[in-house]
Amino acid sequence: MELSIIIVSWNVREYLARCLDSIAESVRLAPIATEIIVVDSASSDSTVEMLHSAYPHVRTLPQAENVGFTRGNNIGLAAARGEFLLLLNPDTEVRGDALAQMVSYMRAHERVGILGAHTLNSDGTHQSSRRRFPTLLTALFESTWLQPYAPRGVLERFYAYDIADTDIAAVDWVQGSALLLRRAVYEQIGGLDEGYVMFSEEVDFCKRAKQAGWQVIYHGGAYIVHHGGKSTEQASAAKHIHFQQSKVRYFRKFHGAAAAAVLRLFLIMSYFHQLLLEGLKGALGSKRALRRERVRLYWQVIRALWSSA
Repeated sequence: MELSIIIVSWNVREYLARCLDSIAESVRLAPIATEIIVVDSASSDSTVEMLHSAYPHVRTLPQAENVGFTRGNNIGLAAARGEFLLLLNPDTEVRGDALAQMVSYMRAHERVGILGAHTLNSDGTHQSSRRRFPTLLTALFESTWLQPYAPRGVLERFYAYDIADTDIAAVDWVQGSALLLRRAVYEQIGGLDEGYVMFSEEVDFCKRAKQAGWQVIYHGGAYIVHHGGKSTEQASAAKHIHFQQSKVRYFRKFHGAAAAAVLRLFLIMSYFHQLLLEGLKGALGSKRALRRERVRLYWQVIRALWSSA
């Protein structure tokens, strides 16, 4: 088996069907020995029934509960037989011969352990999927209310703006929506760290791979479309909580307890600032239902960050 494609799915049946159809078309254009493994996290939208009836060639691994993105991928990795292993989101579509291109590049470059695809949004615009490792300064600005005020060079470096969308270039990490790895990497460093329920698990994985001597490459010529967050948008509060907890976990693991404590305190203060601002707007009569929902969400995030110390 040349390529194992692992997809973790939760209540995105229609997107998953489109993803599977795009894989079939890609393999038809450029044949490659492929197996597809779908780990279904107890979907309630008849995903498993659809897979059995319309896609009998897919290895379906239904779970009794929502196992989360990270654990779900590890279940798929443990079952996979391929020389190369592709972690692919269910809300993606492969364009053209991207699968064959990615595997071919890996075969030609033996020290490349992980490779990420050129990712497009639903409307065809570019979706940035290549990064450099975050510093503590990056973390204080990126995806917080302070992001618009970040020093120019801080986020430009993090987002690797010096690399063109169509380049093939070495990076620190690539987005987990379409992440190809060698079996040798998996056998050497293990699977994803299940301490991350979702978010930051691919940063952690690429960090460990690079520490073990492997290269990480962004391939600007292999295209996928990522419709984006179709599972996580079903649980808004959980998305915020896992995103910030994962960020703190990454810094604790690779930068030490002091850096993690600084980041955690900053995030708590940041969300508290937003909570007060939304509460004030609601008290003044601005979109009160929306403000109440945001206050509730921010309070959940603050509590989760406080309790995760």
